[in-house]
Amino acid sequence: MDNLDRMIAQALADGDDTSPEPGYFALAFSIFGGKQGWVTWVVMIVQVAMFAAAVWAGWHFYAATETLSAVKWGLSAATLALMATQMKLSLMPVMQANRVLLAVRRLELRLARDG
Repeated sequence: MDNLDRMIAQALADGDDTSPEPGYFALAFSIFGGKQGWVTWVVMIVQVAMFAAAVWAGWHFYAATETLSAVKWGLSAATLALMATQMKLSLMPVMQANRVLLAVRRLELRLARDG
């Protein structure tokens, strides 16, 4: 293992990586492709539908004249908005995993090139 550790340290110390790390938007759009891309599409479609329903319920909340009606629409709007936010945030770990996998692939290429 000591040899592998030295090779990794040397490859990282060289630092002559020619390809820059992709930005936030490149990582965000990359999760829509591949074998599991359809899951991302389904999550985003459901998230957009929940957001639209939250806006619709919020509109009824602000237009309500009775207290019971305002509570009904307000709770619905808040719940839908929180669920839409949670669905959107559920995609962040996928982006982070893709970022880590990309870094591992770069390190593998460096080790193969220098090895």
